[in-house]
Amino acid sequence: MLDQLPLRPIEEARGPSVTDLVFDALYRQVVELRIEPGTKISEAEVSKLMGVSRQPVRDAFYRLSQLGFLLVRPQRATVVTHISPQAVREAAFMRTAIELETVRAAALAMDSKQCAKLEALVAEQIEAIKDGNRVLFHELDDRFHKQICEVAGHGYAWKLIRDFKAHMDRVRYLSLAFSADRALNDHIALMEAMKRKDETAIQEIIREHLSRIATVIERLKDEHRDYFVDDDE
Repeated sequence: MLDQLPLRPIEEARGPSVTDLVFDALYRQVVELRIEPGTKISEAEVSKLMGVSRQPVRDAFYRLSQLGFLLVRPQRATVVTHISPQAVREAAFMRTAIELETVRAAALAMDSKQCAKLEALVAEQIEAIKDGNRVLFHELDDRFHKQICEVAGHGYAWKLIRDFKAHMDRVRYLSLAFSADRALNDHIALMEAMKRKDETAIQEIIREHLSRIATVIERLKDEHRDYFVDDDE
């Protein structure tokens, strides 16, 4: 009988778990290339630096390995993976497929209050670029696309997008040094198309916005050769 099992109540209102906090911290460090591809990383080291036990670090490592950021090898050092151009292109394809529908749905559902929230995020992006704050712009970019999913009534889609776009994130971050202005202009154009409910324009902008990452890989490979794996050969 279920009432005989040793199960205890779980608090309904809880913040992020320790694993979530470790995962989020490492995710950002890897995406922002503070921890570079090829770097060896250990559970013991991270556990000591973050003041947590080994188990949540082990769980975070597993989640990062599932996203393709870590290569976990039993009895050998865990290594931050190099960037795979092929994985980036595959991720861009999957993300585009999802966002084409979520942005279309958001445009049809968007009211004046929701529109104002999205425009406020665009305004913050403008300021981030003026300040040369690449980290903040990257965060605001994600918040903008996440908000679109929520406006569409499909907030859960952002988790799928985040998982798919993991391979894109390091390339996106590197490319912001020369592509942030263009990304911002895409967001401005997308807002205008959404307000007009112009589905044709929305699709064209999203396809161009998300496919552009494939065109910058060769440039980034030349500038940061040590970050990439040659899987195109």
